[in-house]
Amino acid sequence: MIEITNKDSVFAKPLTTVKAFEFDEEVTRAFDDMISRSVPGYDLLVKMMALYADIFIADNTSVYDLGCSTGVMSRVIAQQLKAENISIYSIDNSQSMIKKCKERHAEYDIQWQCADIETVDIKNASMVVLNLTLQFIKQEQRDALLQKIFNGLNKGGILVLSEKVNYDDSKQQKIMTELYQGFKKVQGYSDLEISQKRAALENVLIPNTPAEHMHRLRKSGFDQVFDCFHCFNFVSYLAIKL
Repeated sequence: MIEITNKDSVFAKPLTTVKAFEFDEEVTRAFDDMISRSVPGYDLLVKMMALYADIFIADNTSVYDLGCSTGVMSRVIAQQLKAENISIYSIDNSQSMIKKCKERHAEYDIQWQCADIETVDIKNASMVVLNLTLQFIKQEQRDALLQKIFNGLNKGGILVLSEKVNYDDSKQQKIMTELYQGFKKVQGYSDLEISQKRAALENVLIPNTPAEHMHRLRKSGFDQVFDCFHCFNFVSYLAIKL
Protein backbone atom coordinates (compact mmCIF):
# COMPACT_ATOMS: atom_id res chain seq x y z
CA MET A 1 0.00 0.00 0.00
CA ILE A 2 2.95 2.35 0.60
CA GLU A 3 4.83 3.51 -2.44
CA ILE A 4 8.51 3.96 -1.51
CA THR A 5 10.34 6.21 -3.96
CA ASN A 6 13.30 7.52 -1.93
CA LYS A 7 15.30 5.82 0.80
CA ASP A 8 15.59 7.69 4.07
CA SER A 9 19.16 8.95 4.48
CA VAL A 10 18.35 12.26 6.20
CA PHE A 11 20.51 11.47 9.24
CA ALA A 12 22.96 9.07 7.60
CA LYS A 13 25.94 11.44 7.59
CA PRO A 14 27.54 13.04 10.68
CA LEU A 15 26.05 16.47 11.29
CA THR A 16 28.04 19.28 12.89
CA THR A 17 24.81 20.64 14.33
CA VAL A 18 21.61 18.61 14.58
CA LYS A 19 18.77 21.06 13.96
CA ALA A 20 15.27 20.60 15.27
CA PHE A 21 13.24 18.15 13.18
CA GLU A 22 10.94 19.72 10.61
CA PHE A 23 8.85 18.45 7.73
CA ASP A 24 10.89 20.20 5.04
CA GLU A 25 11.54 19.12 1.46
CA GLU A 26 14.35 16.71 2.43
CA VAL A 27 12.16 14.93 4.97
CA THR A 28 9.19 14.96 2.57
CA ARG A 29 11.20 13.17 -0.14
CA ALA A 30 12.21 10.41 2.29
CA PHE A 31 9.12 10.36 4.49
CA ASP A 32 7.36 7.24 3.21
CA ASP A 33 10.49 5.16 3.77
CA MET A 34 11.17 6.93 7.06
CA ILE A 35 7.78 6.22 8.59
CA SER A 36 7.56 2.70 7.19
CA ARG A 37 10.91 1.77 8.76
CA SER A 38 10.47 3.80 11.95
CA VAL A 39 6.96 2.86 13.09
CA PRO A 40 6.43 -0.79 14.07
CA GLY A 41 3.42 -2.23 12.25
CA TYR A 42 2.89 0.79 10.02
CA ASP A 43 1.62 -1.33 7.12
CA LEU A 44 -1.00 -2.79 9.47
CA LEU A 45 -2.05 0.70 10.60
CA VAL A 46 -2.66 1.58 6.95
CA LYS A 47 -4.81 -1.52 6.44
CA MET A 48 -6.74 -0.76 9.63
CA MET A 49 -7.53 2.68 8.23
CA ALA A 50 -9.14 1.05 5.20
CA LEU A 51 -11.19 -1.19 7.51
CA TYR A 52 -12.41 1.77 9.58
CA ALA A 53 -13.34 3.66 6.42
CA ASP A 54 -15.38 0.71 5.19
CA ILE A 55 -17.30 0.34 8.45
CA PHE A 56 -17.76 3.83 9.87
CA ILE A 57 -17.96 6.39 7.04
CA ALA A 58 -21.59 7.30 6.39
CA ASP A 59 -23.24 8.81 3.31
CA ASN A 60 -23.26 12.60 2.97
CA THR A 61 -20.54 13.22 5.57
CA SER A 62 -16.98 14.49 5.74
CA VAL A 63 -13.62 12.86 6.53
CA TYR A 64 -10.65 14.78 7.93
CA ASP A 65 -7.04 13.62 7.83
CA LEU A 66 -5.24 16.04 10.16
CA GLY A 67 -1.50 16.07 9.61
CA CYS A 68 -1.82 14.04 6.42
CA SER A 69 1.93 14.13 5.53
CA THR A 70 2.32 12.39 2.14
CA GLY A 71 -1.36 11.43 1.99
CA VAL A 72 -1.09 7.65 2.31
CA MET A 73 -3.97 7.37 4.81
CA SER A 74 -6.15 9.75 2.80
CA ARG A 75 -5.56 7.77 -0.38
CA VAL A 76 -6.41 4.47 1.31
CA ILE A 77 -9.62 5.97 2.66
CA ALA A 78 -10.56 7.28 -0.79
CA GLN A 79 -9.85 3.88 -2.34
CA GLN A 80 -11.97 2.08 0.24
CA LEU A 81 -15.02 4.36 0.16
CA LYS A 82 -18.38 2.69 -0.33
CA ALA A 83 -20.43 5.54 1.11
CA GLU A 84 -21.74 8.20 -1.25
CA ASN A 85 -21.28 11.97 -1.38
CA ILE A 86 -18.18 12.05 0.85
CA SER A 87 -15.88 15.05 1.22
CA ILE A 88 -12.30 14.23 2.22
CA TYR A 89 -10.26 17.08 3.69
CA SER A 90 -6.56 16.37 4.12
CA ILE A 91 -4.60 19.03 5.97
CA ASP A 92 -0.92 19.54 6.72
CA ASN A 93 1.10 22.65 7.58
CA SER A 94 4.04 21.56 5.41
CA GLN A 95 3.97 23.09 1.93
CA SER A 96 6.25 20.35 0.57
CA MET A 97 3.98 17.61 1.94
CA ILE A 98 0.85 19.08 0.37
CA LYS A 99 2.67 19.59 -2.92
CA LYS A 100 3.69 15.92 -2.93
CA CYS A 101 0.13 14.85 -2.09
CA LYS A 102 -1.29 16.79 -5.03
CA GLU A 103 1.30 15.29 -7.38
CA ARG A 104 0.99 11.67 -6.24
CA HIS A 105 -2.74 11.39 -5.58
CA ALA A 106 -4.20 13.67 -8.24
CA GLU A 107 -6.62 11.00 -9.43
CA TYR A 108 -8.48 10.96 -6.10
CA ASP A 109 -11.22 13.36 -5.06
CA ILE A 110 -9.41 14.74 -2.02
CA GLN A 111 -9.23 18.36 -0.93
CA TRP A 112 -5.61 19.01 0.04
CA GLN A 113 -5.02 22.02 2.27
CA CYS A 114 -1.84 23.57 3.61
CA ALA A 115 -3.03 24.90 6.96
CA ASP A 116 -2.63 24.69 10.72
CA ILE A 117 -4.90 21.85 11.84
CA GLU A 118 -5.77 23.80 14.99
CA THR A 119 -7.51 26.44 12.88
CA VAL A 120 -9.50 24.04 10.66
CA ASP A 121 -13.23 23.72 11.27
CA ILE A 122 -14.47 20.15 11.76
CA LYS A 123 -18.05 19.75 10.56
CA ASN A 124 -20.41 16.87 9.70
CA ALA A 125 -17.59 14.35 10.17
CA SER A 126 -17.96 10.60 10.27
CA MET A 127 -14.18 9.99 10.51
CA VAL A 128 -11.22 12.04 11.71
CA VAL A 129 -7.63 10.80 11.53
CA LEU A 130 -4.78 11.98 13.77
CA ASN A 131 -2.01 9.68 12.67
CA LEU A 132 1.21 10.42 14.60
CA THR A 133 0.20 14.09 14.66
CA LEU A 134 -0.95 15.03 18.16
CA GLN A 135 2.57 14.40 19.50
CA PHE A 136 3.75 17.46 17.54
CA ILE A 137 1.05 19.75 18.98
CA LYS A 138 1.91 21.83 22.05
CA GLN A 139 0.83 20.03 25.23
CA GLU A 140 -1.40 22.85 26.42
CA GLN A 141 -3.31 22.86 23.11
CA ARG A 142 -4.05 19.15 22.81
CA ASP A 143 -7.22 19.13 24.91
CA ALA A 144 -8.77 21.88 22.79
CA LEU A 145 -7.96 20.06 19.53
CA LEU A 146 -9.53 16.81 20.76
CA GLN A 147 -12.60 18.69 21.98
CA LYS A 148 -12.98 20.42 18.61
CA ILE A 149 -12.78 17.05 16.83
CA PHE A 150 -15.38 15.51 19.14
CA ASN A 151 -17.75 18.44 18.64
CA GLY A 152 -17.40 18.18 14.85
CA LEU A 153 -18.11 14.45 14.68
CA ASN A 154 -21.60 13.13 14.03
CA LYS A 155 -23.04 10.46 16.28
CA GLY A 156 -21.44 7.17 15.32
CA GLY A 157 -18.38 8.99 14.01
CA ILE A 158 -14.84 8.00 14.91
CA LEU A 159 -11.46 9.44 15.72
CA VAL A 160 -8.42 7.32 14.88
CA LEU A 161 -5.55 8.47 17.09
CA SER A 162 -2.13 6.86 16.59
CA GLU A 163 0.79 8.02 18.71
CA LYS A 164 4.19 7.26 20.11
CA VAL A 165 3.84 6.95 23.88
CA ASN A 166 5.89 7.04 27.06
CA TYR A 167 5.26 4.90 30.13
CA ASP A 168 4.94 5.92 33.77
CA ASP A 169 6.81 2.83 34.87
CA SER A 170 10.54 3.52 34.40
CA LYS A 171 11.40 -0.15 33.89
CA GLN A 172 8.77 -0.56 31.19
CA GLN A 173 9.90 2.67 29.54
CA LYS A 174 13.51 1.49 29.51
CA ILE A 175 12.68 -1.92 28.03
CA MET A 176 10.30 -0.52 25.39
CA THR A 177 12.90 2.08 24.38
CA GLU A 178 15.59 -0.59 24.02
CA LEU A 179 13.26 -2.76 21.96
CA TYR A 180 12.34 0.16 19.73
CA GLN A 181 15.98 1.09 19.15
CA GLY A 182 16.64 -2.55 18.29
CA PHE A 183 13.71 -2.54 15.88
CA LYS A 184 15.16 0.42 14.02
CA LYS A 185 18.51 -1.33 13.71
CA VAL A 186 16.75 -4.36 12.24
CA GLN A 187 15.13 -1.96 9.78
CA GLY A 188 18.57 -0.90 8.58
CA TYR A 189 19.21 2.29 10.53
CA SER A 190 22.71 2.87 11.94
CA ASP A 191 23.50 3.97 15.48
CA LEU A 192 24.45 7.37 14.04
CA GLU A 193 21.10 7.77 12.29
CA ILE A 194 19.18 6.71 15.39
CA SER A 195 21.15 9.06 17.63
CA GLN A 196 20.94 12.10 15.36
CA LYS A 197 17.23 11.67 14.67
CA ARG A 198 16.53 11.28 18.38
CA ALA A 199 18.40 14.55 19.01
CA ALA A 200 16.47 16.29 16.22
CA LEU A 201 13.13 15.18 17.66
CA GLU A 202 13.92 16.19 21.23
CA ASN A 203 11.51 18.94 22.35
CA VAL A 204 9.71 18.62 18.99
CA LEU A 205 7.93 15.27 19.40
CA ILE A 206 6.51 15.20 22.95
CA PRO A 207 4.72 11.92 23.72
CA ASN A 208 2.07 11.30 26.36
CA THR A 209 1.40 8.16 28.36
CA PRO A 210 -1.43 5.78 27.41
CA ALA A 211 -3.25 6.86 30.57
CA GLU A 212 -3.02 10.51 29.52
CA HIS A 213 -4.41 9.71 26.08
CA MET A 214 -7.31 7.73 27.53
CA HIS A 215 -8.10 10.51 30.01
CA ARG A 216 -8.04 13.18 27.30
CA LEU A 217 -10.30 11.17 24.98
CA ARG A 218 -12.79 10.46 27.78
CA LYS A 219 -12.69 14.08 28.90
CA SER A 220 -13.44 15.20 25.34
CA GLY A 221 -16.65 13.16 25.45
CA PHE A 222 -15.85 9.95 23.57
CA ASP A 223 -18.14 7.21 24.87
CA GLN A 224 -16.07 4.27 23.67
CA VAL A 225 -12.28 4.15 23.34
CA PHE A 226 -10.46 1.03 22.22
CA ASP A 227 -6.73 0.32 22.16
CA CYS A 228 -6.74 -1.42 18.76
CA PHE A 229 -3.00 -1.54 18.12
CA HIS A 230 -0.05 -1.59 20.48
CA CYS A 231 3.56 -2.39 19.62
CA PHE A 232 6.48 -1.32 21.82
CA ASN A 233 5.87 2.41 22.36
CA PHE A 234 3.32 2.96 19.60
CA VAL A 235 -0.45 2.84 20.16
CA SER A 236 -3.50 3.38 17.96
CA TYR A 237 -6.86 4.18 19.52
CA LEU A 238 -10.32 3.95 18.01
CA ALA A 239 -12.60 6.49 19.72
CA ILE A 240 -16.33 6.42 18.93
CA LYS A 241 -18.89 9.14 19.55
CA LEU A 242 -22.17 7.46 20.43
